Order: sequence, then C-alpha cells, then structure tokens
Amino acid sequence: MTVAPSDAAGDGSSPLTGLRVVDLSTGIAGGYCTKVLADGGADVIKVEPPSGDPLRRWSASGADIGPGEDGALFNFLGASKRSVVVDPTVDDDIGLLQDLITSAGAVIWSRGSPVAEHQVMAPHHLVDAHAGLTVTAITPFGLEGPWADRPATEFTVQAWSGGIVGLARGHPDRAPVFVGGQIGAWLTGAFAAIGTLASRRRGGDAAELVDVSMLEASAACLTYHPVTYHDCIGRPMRRRRFVPTPGVGAARDGLVGLGCGTGQQWLDFATMVGHPEWSEDPKLFLDRTGLAPTIDSWIADRTVPEVLELASAFRIPNAPIVDGANATTFEHFVGRDTFTANPRDGAANPRPPYRITSTALRPPEAAPRLGEHTADVGNPPAPAAERAAGMRRSPFAGLRVLDMTGYWAGPFASHLLALLGAEVIHLESPKRPDGVRLVGGVPQTEPQYWERGPIFGALNTNKKSLTIDLTDARGAELVRRFVGTCDVVIENYTPRVIDQLGLTYESLRGARPDLVMVRMPGFGLDGPWRDLPAFAFVIEDASGLTTLTGYPDRLPLEPYCVGDPNAGLHAVLGLLLALEHRDRTGEGGLVEAAMVDAALNIAAEQVIEQSAYGEVLERVGNRGPVAAPQNLYQGAAPDDGPDDSWVAIAVETDEQWRSLQTALGVPEWATDDALAHASGRVRHHDLIDAALAAWCRARPAAEIVATLWEAGVPVGEVVQPHRQPDLDQFAARGYFEELDHPVLGSARYGTLPMTFSLEARPLHRRHAPLLGEHNAELLAEVGIDASQLAELEAAGIVGNDLAGEPSGP
Repeated sequence: MTVAPSDAAGDGSSPLTGLRVVDLSTGIAGGYCTKVLADGGADVIKVEPPSGDPLRRWSASGADIGPGEDGALFNFLGASKRSVVVDPTVDDDIGLLQDLITSAGAVIWSRGSPVAEHQVMAPHHLVDAHAGLTVTAITPFGLEGPWADRPATEFTVQAWSGGIVGLARGHPDRAPVFVGGQIGAWLTGAFAAIGTLASRRRGGDAAELVDVSMLEASAACLTYHPVTYHDCIGRPMRRRRFVPTPGVGAARDGLVGLGCGTGQQWLDFATMVGHPEWSEDPKLFLDRTGLAPTIDSWIADRTVPEVLELASAFRIPNAPIVDGANATTFEHFVGRDTFTANPRDGAANPRPPYRITSTALRPPEAAPRLGEHTADVGNPPAPAAERAAGMRRSPFAGLRVLDMTGYWAGPFASHLLALLGAEVIHLESPKRPDGVRLVGGVPQTEPQYWERGPIFGALNTNKKSLTIDLTDARGAELVRRFVGTCDVVIENYTPRVIDQLGLTYESLRGARPDLVMVRMPGFGLDGPWRDLPAFAFVIEDASGLTTLTGYPDRLPLEPYCVGDPNAGLHAVLGLLLALEHRDRTGEGGLVEAAMVDAALNIAAEQVIEQSAYGEVLERVGNRGPVAAPQNLYQGAAPDDGPDDSWVAIAVETDEQWRSLQTALGVPEWATDDALAHASGRVRHHDLIDAALAAWCRARPAAEIVATLWEAGVPVGEVVQPHRQPDLDQFAARGYFEELDHPVLGSARYGTLPMTFSLEARPLHRRHAPLLGEHNAELLAEVGIDASQLAELEAAGIVGNDLAGEPSGP
C-alpha cells in the first residue's frame, strides 16, 4: 500500500496546503478534528482496516444504511479526505503505513481501529520513530493516569466531569440530565484540531505528543470554573437543580427561548410581560420559579414570531428553538447561506464555522469510498510540511493579542492563547469593565469587589490589563494607535457597537496592515438576526443544542453552558488558519466566527439525519443513541449528605452487557435471550432500568463504580463539579494548578484538556490582572508619558478602578 500524490490538495490558496495528516482515528472526535484540518486545505489520509471505520455505518436515528453505502454523518465528516485500506495483520501493509507517516506532519490517533492499536502505531512509538511529527491522541481520559485504560462512553465521561450537574440542570423532582447528543466528542475534536495546529507552530524539529482528554474537555466546556469559584467564594456555585425562567416556552405555534443574563434585562422583561412590579423585588431575579406559570401563559397567548419581535424590541435575548426539521428554513440561515448540500449524498450540512477574508477554505469534496485512494506501490509520498524554523518555543510565543472581549466566549479563546505563550492584553473600560468581573455574588460593599470575581480570575490568567473608554474619541484613537503594536485583535461586541465606535477591521488595519482581526458576533456580521444579543443559552436554543437536552415528556432544557466555550474554540481555529496564511504570505485578514455557526457545527447530526433520512432527533432524557442501557441510577443516600447520589451506567457492546451480567451476579432477569443484543436491550430498556435502579439503590455510589468498572462496564459517578480535583485522574495529569492572587488569594485553576510533550508546566504563570494594572507600561509604547497618563486618568478615559470607586481597600 502506498498513496499517490493528492489530487485534492487545492489550488495552493488554502491555509494548510502542504500539510499531510494521517488519520488513524475512529468516531466523531477524530473525524471532526480531521474535518477541520481538511477544510483548511490539509491532505488528510484516512487509514482504515478492511472492515472500514464503524462511523461509515453510523446513524443516530438508526436509519438503515444499505450495502456499499456510507452514513450521512460519515459523509459530512469525511468530506475532502482520502481513504486507504491497511490490513494490520500484513507486515508489508504496516511497513508501507510507516513510510506514509514519514511523509506526514501530523497523525491523529484514537482507539477503536485495529490499525491504530497495532503496537508500532502506539502514540509514544510514533513520536519516538518520526522526527518532527505531531501525534495527537484522543481518548476518554488521556493516555496517562490511573483511569487511562478504563472503559468509558460520552455519557459516563459527562458524569465524571461534573458536567451533568455543573449548572444544576434539570427539574428538582427528577434525576439530573446530561447534555444531549454526543457533545463531548465534538468538543474534544475541536480541541484536538487546536492542539495539532498549535503544535505545528512550535519551532524546532522534535516530535511532539498532544494527549487530548475528553474528560478534561467536558470539564472545561460543560462546567463554569467551579473549582476556582469554590476556592475563592467558599461554597459550590449551585447544588439544587433548577429550570431557568423564562427559559424555553411553548408559544401557539412552536417553542421559543428567552433569557435574562443581566439585571437590566430582567427589569425590561418584567415590563414586557406586563408585570413591572416584579422589578421591585431584587430576590425575584435570582429565583423566578414562582413566576413560571404567569410567564408560560404570556408566551402561550402569542406566536413564536410575536414573542421574538417583542423580545427583540426590549433587547431581551431570544431565539426560536431550532431542531433538525426547521433549522434550514429560517430566513437568517437562508440569507447567510449557512447550509450546503453534501457532495456525496445531498444532505444538508453546516458550512465551516468561520469565514476568513484573506484566504479560501477548501470547498467540500465527496467523502471517499472505503479504500478509494489506495494506490499502486511505487508512487513516492509527498514530503511532510516542515515546522517553523528556530528553537523550540511555546506555540504562540511572540504573538501579541488585543483582547476586546468579555464574559466567557471571547476570554475563553484569548485565554487559550495566553496559556500557550501569547502576550494577551485584556482591554476594558474603567466605566464598563468586563461583566464577568461581577459574576460570583461578591457584594459591592466589599473592598475592590471588582477584583474578586472568581470567573474573571479563572479566564484571564497570564493576561495584562489595559483600560480605555472607547466611547470617548480620544480613547478610540488610543486604541487605534495601540493596535499598531498588535498581531491580533479579538472582539465579541455586537456588530453595531464596533461599527459605531469606528473600530472595524477596515479602520484598524490602517494601523497594522497585516493585522488579523477575529470578530465573534452571536449571529454573524449580516442577516436578520445580526444585532440580537447573544448569550450561551440563546446560541444553544438557535442551534439545536437545547432541543436534544431534557426529558422527553417536558419542554427541552438549555444546556446553559456550552454555547460560549464552543464559540471560543472555533474562534481560535479560525484564527489559527488565518495565522497560517499570514505566515506564508504576510497578509492579515478578518475572521468572522459567529457563535451560532460554531454551535450548528457541533449539532450537525440533527440537520444531517433529517435531510438524509427524514428523521428528527428527539431528546430522550438520559438515554442515548450509542448505548443500551444508558441512564442515571440513584445510589444509596450517603451518611453525610443529601439523598441525591447518582451513577451513570452505559453499555455499548454485547461484551459489556455480559460483563454487567457477571457484575450483577447473573440475575435471572438479565439472562433473557432478548437482552443479548443491543436491539433487544433498546426495546426492553424500561425493564433493565427498573432492575438496575433497584440494584443501585441498595449500594453507595463508590461501591457501584468499583464493582462495575472492575468488571469492564462503563460507569461514572455524577460528581459535583467543585470536586473535580478530588478525582485521581485529574490529579495524575496535573489538570489543576494553584496560583495566588493579591485580592482573591490562593485558588486552583483548570489548565487545558490536553498535554503537550514539549510544553513546560505550569501553564498558569501569572494571576489575572488587576483592572488597568498595565496601563502605564502599555501606553508608554504609543508615546503616553506619565503626565499625559495622569490627564487621561483625570478625564476618566483610562483608570485602574471603577469610575467613582476607590482603588484600594
């Protein structure tokens, strides 16, 4: 087996042209990682055993995939790739695969393929054998640590991560509920793509292992820095399950999502629904559950368009509840050409989640048939793309980033850059600081309360702080001058704000012609929804992430988390591609990374299944498409806590079912032949649930986990997210690092859901900056001396405290 030179390398204009990637992975995470790279122009060669990747036969709805055909999800993830077949039992095939890897710059690896699990394809072996190679390994828990070889599924990993109860998702009278679909796999794939491209930016010719953990990816994106919050505030973020109000409501003709992310939005909402008196009781903003019947009735009396129009007029975050059936019909998505037809099967696919003005992404080409590109022996492999010249360094060393973002999505993106070596300057206004500084319930009677926000502290380590009032003409001009010292600007204002301030890409590139600017609007820079306010929950509503989450007999539940960090991940991916283009050509560019486009990509299965098979995916509580049985089961009440202990159990294979039978002591009910195969277990899921619920209720969670894991059954304890550092796997991989802060004190901070073999730890090198801490240092670079700085401070244009507040204790 050898591979002919690619006919799909593009015309040379794509950012990753010349990078060859050997894909040894199976499943969604590896498939999405390599799709991102293929979209960027990389020559992705998918290496499969003679039986093919199981993803070829996958359908979340269980649709029948005919002989010789491939599933619609595979056709989406496999676009623009090439396929070769390697028989791992044939030594010559393995030898030729090793030659192919020698021609590559990166290998993407996961368990599940007999090719990947051949001993010479082990990640550490590949790193030792191939100079200059990046090997990105994707596993549930990481390659190292006590859990490295434990069985796991998406569902059990969510439980261990704290993500199932991370924001207390679910009704108080029921079990908590996981984020529907296979969200962890998509997020892990995005992180793996970032890790691969970041590694390729490192100077030197040493090979590198990028070890990506789905557990850590889920902790990073499905919980909201609960450990730092707990360390700083002294209590968990939230323990009691709740349903956000307004949240999801049923209008006369469909479902609609409304949300209030700020106190002002709650005041406006109360006025909109005809109850301005609600605004007189500040407690109602924190606990609105008693108002739900009134709000539900108000929504039910109106159509979806009427609710959305009113909410937009009052500047209340809003969106229709999107699913596979209606996603492609909305005027906004139609006008922005959000979806395209798959070149293999014609199914609707979301387009890549970023648009880059300076370079072209590769137009999708039909996913390969199994072994379609296995060529005759003798064709020479293409040379591997070389690493950047120079000494080994952090991936973003020397990159200066002006971070004009706030809350979670934008700072999440810039924080990733800061952890890997970029100089990131967080720009705020002394009159209107980053709103996340005030998240955490710190009373404004506390000295320097704006420095005590634990979430701000967690999102902004390694950054510097610059404060400038952008609404003042002198302040806006200062920013333009400072942009001349920067490589990158990232912003997540609504489009109208940047336009009004005159800080568009066209304006700023005058100060820095090769500037790369990343804009992160909620819904894009154009289209009918362009100016809608966007919070995580609204993006989840508008993309399909909400519709798959929740109990089947009740309204869907907003995940209330993933919309923001997922947007940050995809903004970084767009930036990395733009930087690759600039490194080759010297040309900057504008990256539009709309939050909703990022969410539509990781919710792609819904649109794909409906357009390919006519099936609308529905929420199923804690069950799921991959495993049967799959559910949460309540354990015995602990002696020292509330009766709310849960374990996640998920059986993906018949072998795991037999292991479960053994662990349970082979009870008579479990020996029914009807349960021997997955289809029967799906039909009899209620029976299995009842039996497992009784078995689990008699045992503490720790005993359930020990018994089942030892037997080889995927299981996870539903942990409170602030307990993440107590888990052996987090500790063994050094995911948390301790850092001191002059106001917050000492706390533990999460790092990245991947380790880099060439990156020194700790990653957190400095605490989050105090407001305006670096004003003098940074403004001196654009000619502002001490007397001028004092004048600007006196005018309120810059400052190191909130306007009108003392800076010291």
